[in-house]
Amino acid sequence: MTGTTIISELELELTVAERRECADGVVSLCLTAPGGEDLPAWTPGAHVDLLLGDDLVRQYSLCGDPSDRKQWRIGVLLEPESRGGSAAVHALEEGGTVRVRGPRNHFSLMPSRRYIFIAGGIGITPLLPMITQVAASGSEWHLHYGGRSLSTMAFHDELAAHGDRVTFVPADEMGPIDLESILGEPRDDTVVYTCGPEGLLGAVEQQCEKWPDGALHLERFSGLPIDDSDNASFEVELERTGITVEVGPEQSIFEVVREAGVSVLGSCLEGICGTCETEVLEGEIDHRDSVLDEEERESNELMMICVSRCKGDRLKLDL
Repeated sequence: MTGTTIISELELELTVAERRECADGVVSLCLTAPGGEDLPAWTPGAHVDLLLGDDLVRQYSLCGDPSDRKQWRIGVLLEPESRGGSAAVHALEEGGTVRVRGPRNHFSLMPSRRYIFIAGGIGITPLLPMITQVAASGSEWHLHYGGRSLSTMAFHDELAAHGDRVTFVPADEMGPIDLESILGEPRDDTVVYTCGPEGLLGAVEQQCEKWPDGALHLERFSGLPIDDSDNASFEVELERTGITVEVGPEQSIFEVVREAGVSVLGSCLEGICGTCETEVLEGEIDHRDSVLDEEERESNELMMICVSRCKGDRLKLDL
């Protein structure tokens, strides 16, 4: 190894200023700087990493008011089969501290005359600040919010204040969200934002197949299935570090680069958070992430090195 590249991002030690149960199994945390300083600015759709212990990093959407620089709010569902992340967050107490990295945004709000928001369960969190901004702008909008029951639907009271612009769809009373009636007629003046479980996202994608390109925007909580049966080895040249590594069929670029002593940021390792986004200088990318849109993929300029690979024999990265 001839050198080491350090890729850094802002990390803060924040205080849990407020902790409250906002639905069955969902806790809302408000995080502040210990000295009351302003926190970094962010925009609707942004998320942060919570560094919860050795190699335990989880991403959570910021769901407060972007204009409030004094605090960040997150909402976290306690997953029944938690690998430790949501359980660790639920164990945080008021007055305690947590390390936070970010924010970053790969789910930004685009300008439009009209918005349709569709949320499933805890997928409401990235949509909350979008609704705040759109409501203040005077644009037309409507939220369709589904959950197992009203008691499980976080921030219900806050959203109910918007009146008939919000439709709550508790499955135990009304069944699933009627996507056909909401999305059956494509409109060229409307964008659709959705977040929630994979079943809901897949159904929304199917309903939006005939909508204009770029109308649908979604954020996933888990990576899409990846067919790695045709994986082949390839070389990766690290421009700034000055070394070349070989990535085997069962290895990721992220894994090999870290093993070579190059410090790069990573978190989800599923291609959904965008932490490992890296500039590509040469070579053709085999995109396998759930972050970049079609236009960004076609530009062949950026890749998520935790899952994406090379279509040829060699890539050159800005590392």
